[in-house]
Amino acid sequence: MTRAAAAYEAARTEAEQHGIAGERATAQAQRAFVLAFTDPGRADDELALAQQLLTGLDLRATTLTTRIAALVRDAGTDRDVEDRARLLRTDIDTAGLTSADTALDLALCFHHAVRDNRHALATTIARLRERTHTGDYAYYADITHFMGGLPLPAPSPARRLDGEQETRTRWHTLVITRRDHLSSGH
Repeated sequence: MTRAAAAYEAARTEAEQHGIAGERATAQAQRAFVLAFTDPGRADDELALAQQLLTGLDLRATTLTTRIAALVRDAGTDRDVEDRARLLRTDIDTAGLTSADTALDLALCFHHAVRDNRHALATTIARLRERTHTGDYAYYADITHFMGGLPLPAPSPARRLDGEQETRTRWHTLVITRRDHLSSGH
């Protein structure tokens, strides 16, 4: 996540240097999405910047990314995550952006894993698996299993740079860290 956040920051800076407003906003929205998993407090500032950079632009996918990032930031809380997700899914369906739908399911799985809601997690994973069975974003289904500490139902075609166990540990640690963060009153 740290490397991804740095890469998106570099992309945003490069887009700024070249005066490409849309790329700058998109890189910032992706940065906010990544940091929402690791640092909800910092994600607030990153989301605010993304929204500022979107002012005057008509980038539906990027706008949806910022809304999904806000759900990730709020994962595990009582901040109407599931109701906001339902409204967001309607907007995503209207826009016809399948990739945003899978990112939304990833965010919801994170929320359910943090809350240890096994039933909701299984339901969302099943929906995500159905959407990704053709191969696009199939690794998201693996990630959701890792978040929940669940075994993969079958060998995965996804290849990981650090291997399955390290990737599994990394994603599950994000869930545990968020639970600890929330239980400490933050």
